[in-house]
Amino acid sequence: MAAAAELQGKYQKLAQEYSKLRAQNQVLKKGVVDEQANSASLKEQLKMKDQSLRKLQQEMDSLTFRNQQLAKRVELLQDELALSEARGKKNKKSAESSSQLSQEQKSVFNEDLQKKIEENERLHILFFEADEQHKRLETELRTRLEVLETDAAQHQAVVDSLTRKYTDTIEKLQNDKAKLEIKSQTLEREAKDCRLRTEECQQQLKNLQAALGSRLEESLCIINEKVPFNDTRSNRYNALNVPLHNRRYQLKLRDLAGQALAFVQELVTALLNFHTYTEQKVQIFPIDSATDAISPLNQKFSQYLHENASYVRPLEEGMLHLFESITEDTVTVLETAVKLKTFSEHLASYLCFLRKILPYQLKSLEEECESSLCTAALRARNMELHRDMKRLTAVFEKLHTYVSLLALPSTKPEGLLRTNYNLVFTNIAASLHGFHDILKDISKHYSQKATLEQDVPTATQKLITTNDCILSSVVALTNGVGKIASFFSNNLDHFTTSLSYGPKGGTEFISPLSAECMLQYKKKAVAYMKSLKKPCADSVPYEEALANRRVLLSSTESREGLAQQVQQSLEKIAKLEQEKEHWMLEAQLAKIKLEKENQKLKNSLSGHLTETIQDRSVLSNVAEQKKETAEKSLREPIKSTSLIGMLTITTDNEKAPDVESREDLIKNHYMARIAELTSHLQLADSKSVHFHAECRALAKRLSLAEKSKESLTEELKLASQNISRLQDELMTTKRSYEDQLSMMSDHLCSMNETLTKQREEIDTLKMTSKGNSKKNKNR
Repeated sequence: MAAAAELQGKYQKLAQEYSKLRAQNQVLKKGVVDEQANSASLKEQLKMKDQSLRKLQQEMDSLTFRNQQLAKRVELLQDELALSEARGKKNKKSAESSSQLSQEQKSVFNEDLQKKIEENERLHILFFEADEQHKRLETELRTRLEVLETDAAQHQAVVDSLTRKYTDTIEKLQNDKAKLEIKSQTLEREAKDCRLRTEECQQQLKNLQAALGSRLEESLCIINEKVPFNDTRSNRYNALNVPLHNRRYQLKLRDLAGQALAFVQELVTALLNFHTYTEQKVQIFPIDSATDAISPLNQKFSQYLHENASYVRPLEEGMLHLFESITEDTVTVLETAVKLKTFSEHLASYLCFLRKILPYQLKSLEEECESSLCTAALRARNMELHRDMKRLTAVFEKLHTYVSLLALPSTKPEGLLRTNYNLVFTNIAASLHGFHDILKDISKHYSQKATLEQDVPTATQKLITTNDCILSSVVALTNGVGKIASFFSNNLDHFTTSLSYGPKGGTEFISPLSAECMLQYKKKAVAYMKSLKKPCADSVPYEEALANRRVLLSSTESREGLAQQVQQSLEKIAKLEQEKEHWMLEAQLAKIKLEKENQKLKNSLSGHLTETIQDRSVLSNVAEQKKETAEKSLREPIKSTSLIGMLTITTDNEKAPDVESREDLIKNHYMARIAELTSHLQLADSKSVHFHAECRALAKRLSLAEKSKESLTEELKLASQNISRLQDELMTTKRSYEDQLSMMSDHLCSMNETLTKQREEIDTLKMTSKGNSKKNKNR
């Protein structure tokens, strides 16, 4: 629903922008109409000016014609004057007599000439003024025309940009509309699914509530009937139970202890640098020990500062031991954190060290203030550091007090009540922030002190470098304490809520004995779970199973095909068993018949034995003659043919084939033939089964292909519908764009016509002005 609201808001914003653009388009259309009206008025003014110009040109032509006449008249008069002068030389007498008349004529001519010259001058002035006015008018009209052309080009560019912008916005809006429709449909489907799921969840919740209610009633009845003593009701008895081991809590606490160890290491490094560089500063300023002996106070102070490592290093060691005591297989609470006591002791020894050096540090600052090199500003900075050092020792005393209180539950559980734990932790956080503020002031004051000491005349490079080192150590100390304060404030809730835990449902602390018992039970539980844990059997990977899914669906060894093959093979086995029993009976009957025939044969042979003894002497010669033929017949093979096949028997010359050997050979021949036929039959049967399974697999593939074809045809129908809908939308947008383009093209045509008319008028004005200028030049 939130996505739908967001999409609706975007659509409203786009609609507002579209309305703004439409309003701007209306304003631009109005501007274009105003410009068209101005151009029409300018055309009318241009026509009026053209008319006035034509009138002036006509007047100019008449004046030029009059001027030409006057010029011809003057030439004639000059010619007459020359002739009269020539005549005067020849005839002086006549000249004297007619001198009076010529003087009168000259005066008349002179007056007339003077008038004509004045009139010509006046006409020249009028012509020059008209020409200048015409040029001014032409330049004004040209500039106005250029301005109008630039305005028209700008308006056309604005119109083109607006049309492009409108088309882009319309396309964007249509795309957004389509996307919003799709999203709205998907959201509606999701909403329906969510409603169904909520209904199912509500039904499941009701069922679960009913089941849990019935189980609760049953368990309460069982507890009331079967459990005579419940130790969880009493905190006193519940404290004797073994609590659960919280591995996640231990890992979190070890991580926090690791971070605290890193911060304490930074703090120890900064404190070591601060004390060491302070010792160097005491040896240098205000008196350098290399040139003169320093005061006994500073000697004692530097001696104590030299021992700082023996007091600062144990802080890091104590924090390291505390971190090492917190492992996954331990229970870390205030009652079992024994190493916290050692850290508190190391902090107490460092506090004693600070108390020991504090008076010497204060006296050293006072002695520095009494020095002749100390200015008033430097003295003020020293007094500020005097106050800051006192505050620093007081803050360390507060921290030691609270840390020693936290170490009490591991040694004296009655020394700190459980209700005071939160107060102790909050006070530690406040003290750390106060410690950070004091170090900020020390850093500020010491930086000011260092800048003032650089201006001292006796300041050396060694003093400047020592001050820089002290300042860098103070800055590092400030940053380290700031990190510790922010770290403790951020994890204050974890320290106050879950630092101590006990049995389930209890309100007492866990004791060290119960912690050891809990760890033993935890080890036993881990060993038992390891003994129960067995390696899982190898299974088919998920990707391989997905790849083989299609093969399993269309395989010849599918479940149905194999079941049918098993059924058919069972039926064949049953038939073969029946045939086997039948042929066993036939073989027994044949055996019985054979035994009877053998008995008859033996009896017949015993009857003929006596007859052969009497006739042996008579037939001895005949036997010798037949012996040779018999040997030949024995060497040649004997062939026996039947419908089943052909039997070939070869006898040697030592033994003749008897009846039993012949029967065995026949039997072996028939058995071999039967075995061959059965193998052919089994091969044909297996081929038929294989072909049948292949046909079933192909039929299944065909059905799957038909289903996929149906789904693809549905998708094709949907795609064709979408294509038709998009084509309709495209046609509508195309028509609207064509209408807009036709309107714009008509407007452009009208503007082009007006511009061509103006250009023609300007060209005509240019031609007329050129003609006038040529006439003036000819004159």
